[in-house]
Amino acid sequence: MSLPVNVLSGVLVFLSILLGATILLHKGRGGGMSDLFGGGMSTSMGGASRAERRLDRITLVVGLLWLLAIVALLLVYRAESL
Repeated sequence: MSLPVNVLSGVLVFLSILLGATILLHKGRGGGMSDLFGGGMSTSMGGASRAERRLDRITLVVGLLWLLAIVALLLVYRAESL
């Protein structure tokens, strides 16, 4: 394997862990698996807080970077096979 493949693979692993962590940090919205484990007992007093909106944006950006890393890895693999 070449250096770009190794670097992109490392970036992809890091982004995958980071994406999983940011998804798990979200508050349960109810009606799903979070209710099964007792997450539905709390009541929400209003809309999303500032911290939760920031976490939403961070999760979106990390998800887009993760997708771009996958596409870049595909392009590098395809270029090496030519």
